[in-house]
Amino acid sequence: MKHIYTSLDIGSNSIKIVVCELYRNKLNLLASTSFKSKGIKKGLITDVELATSSVKGAIQQIEEMIGIKIKKVIASVPSFNAEYSVIKGNIKIQNDDKIVTSDDVIKVLEIAARSVNFNSRELVTILPVDYSLDDKAFIKNPKGLRGVNLGCRAVLVSTPKKNVYSVIGLLENMGIEVVDISLNNIGDLYAFNNKEIDDKVVAIVNIGHEITNVSLYNKSVLVKSSIINMGGKNIDSDISYMYKIDIPTATKLKLKFALAHKKNASVNDIIEVKSAYDDHLKINQFEISEIVMSRLLELLEEVKKEINVLTSRKIDYIIITGGTSNMPNFEYVVNDVFGENSNIGNVKMLGIRDNMYSSCIGNIVYFISKLKLKNKDYSMISDDEVYEMTFLTSKKNNTSDSMLWKIFGFFFSE
Repeated sequence: MKHIYTSLDIGSNSIKIVVCELYRNKLNLLASTSFKSKGIKKGLITDVELATSSVKGAIQQIEEMIGIKIKKVIASVPSFNAEYSVIKGNIKIQNDDKIVTSDDVIKVLEIAARSVNFNSRELVTILPVDYSLDDKAFIKNPKGLRGVNLGCRAVLVSTPKKNVYSVIGLLENMGIEVVDISLNNIGDLYAFNNKEIDDKVVAIVNIGHEITNVSLYNKSVLVKSSIINMGGKNIDSDISYMYKIDIPTATKLKLKFALAHKKNASVNDIIEVKSAYDDHLKINQFEISEIVMSRLLELLEEVKKEINVLTSRKIDYIIITGGTSNMPNFEYVVNDVFGENSNIGNVKMLGIRDNMYSSCIGNIVYFISKLKLKNKDYSMISDDEVYEMTFLTSKKNNTSDSMLWKIFGFFFSE
């Protein structure tokens, strides 16, 4: 069976979709798209009709690329007011040989989760910290070990119900089944996590269009997050205000002409644009880069303050991601604020070198990790659909009450 997965990220500035295939334990890109979004403000759906139209446009683009209908997705939900609760659970191993199985691991996590009263909140996922087995503690993976009493520590992630139901409802009304939900800051961790930072205290910063997510991880487990109401949009507004040009023109200048740091900007590199008064303006790269740099320094200083609010512990490593981090010379601004223990995220997937997709890709990696935990074989596209996709591609070349229990969720209920 082909193992194909689709991830959907409904953002304030764009709808991002990634379709990947897992082959020989390696994730390969099949298609990706970014479609201008409307009806979404600061990650929340404010106009269902406009948001639906945007998602439909993105879905249509990706369907044209792969040649089949998208019927199932992993969807990111807004992380506003997300909470991270430490939970514990214990069970006795019931099988005769007393060897821990995937079912035992899922059961102990489920027991831990059911001890929480959600009230007006919705369970998003559970992030295991470690396990204990009889007198042995701090076990990362207990499967295959022999024992009687299995315990777990985990972080339960929840959000307000409206964050989940607004996204699920929108997609279900379009006839798209949501097989799993996640937060983008979970996706970011799985996009960049490696052995080098696995046992460290890490902050990941995702600079979006209107907001910036600051998330704290301890030993690869998400423990805290917060949101700063500033993003790439503020840079566009600064450029627009300084040169009296419209926002679309300002955005193009930021993406195609400006540098994130003035260090390598040239006063002799000049571009001509029209102002709001139809005047012809000559803008040099050094001046516009100074404007961009000033806002980025302000934003990253706010991030630095927010990290200090989230924790008093020393941060071992800081990773910056999001579309804005793709700007040339961005690493110089990051180093000015955070020093050497910081880095720009680097999405390492053939066909995608853009950090705006980091959450989308990471949420697929996280979904696959949960499949492995359950020992479950699953694909969002059937073999018949894969055959159809392959045939069309070849032809072209030649010519619970909780929503989590209702969808695929953490426990992968049958």
